[in-house]
Amino acid sequence: MIRPQLSADGRTVRLPLAEHVDPLLDELALAYAQAPEDIGRLLAAHAASVVALDFAMCSDDATDYGRAVRATEADATREALLDDCPAAVTVDPLLAPDDAISLAGRITRVAAHIRHRTAQNRNARP
Repeated sequence: MIRPQLSADGRTVRLPLAEHVDPLLDELALAYAQAPEDIGRLLAAHAASVVALDFAMCSDDATDYGRAVRATEADATREALLDDCPAAVTVDPLLAPDDAISLAGRITRVAAHIRHRTAQNRNARP
């Protein structure tokens, strides 16, 4: 379950997702240790796709079609990497309606605390 928290500086809401990402990184590392050449090639291909997508997104000359093609290529290389990582399923947690409503309520309470404290600080200034 995602547990909203105040950030260290107390000015933003933090949604810690490391517990979902950690197993993914662990599995990727294990896959690399077992087949470094294969996973290395996949990582290099994905890096190239990401760079091409980034360039297309920032380029004034790129077309929407070109951006879409680059995004599709990046998705494909990402999926190829994630195929070796069963934990990828947990990266995007799926919430039942009641759990989603509960999470929304907790986020709202933490954000309201920040807003209330910020408003108090603004009103307290001379």
